[in-house]
Amino acid sequence: MNPSENQRRIASAVALAVAIATPAEGLRRWAYDDTGGVLTVCRGHTGKDVVRGKEYSLAQCDALMDQDMKEAVLTVERCVPGLPANVLGAFGDIVYNEGPTAACNKSASHAARYLASHNYVAACKELPKWNKSKVGGVLVPLPGLTKRRNAEVAVCLEGLS
Repeated sequence: MNPSENQRRIASAVALAVAIATPAEGLRRWAYDDTGGVLTVCRGHTGKDVVRGKEYSLAQCDALMDQDMKEAVLTVERCVPGLPANVLGAFGDIVYNEGPTAACNKSASHAARYLASHNYVAACKELPKWNKSKVGGVLVPLPGLTKRRNAEVAVCLEGLS
């Protein structure tokens, strides 16, 4: 794959991941503490650059989402280079939402092992298992995460046989 094809594949994956994340994340233009107590703004952006009480414009929120999602996609690309754009986009979204374990940690994730062995269909079908969060100290499936994981699977499987 030549450099321009690779750049298009990455850009396509970022666009797919943003399309999955945008409705799932919602939009809050003022910085707030998320359920884990992490200062957050826009569509799930966290980091040292988030300013408590600041109002962010829609353009700023869009730029933060694009920047964050590109980094998530590049994280997956570093773990498993050359994935098809749809698989890269779906796993970019889960990395954005959950961190790199699902895509990159072969000792903790069946999906990561399947990606590494190029069994993309099996990897995609592992995504729904990442629909849980702790509520009262107990891992429970959450409807929003279930919906998001299902959207990832639909994108991930597109065009795979």
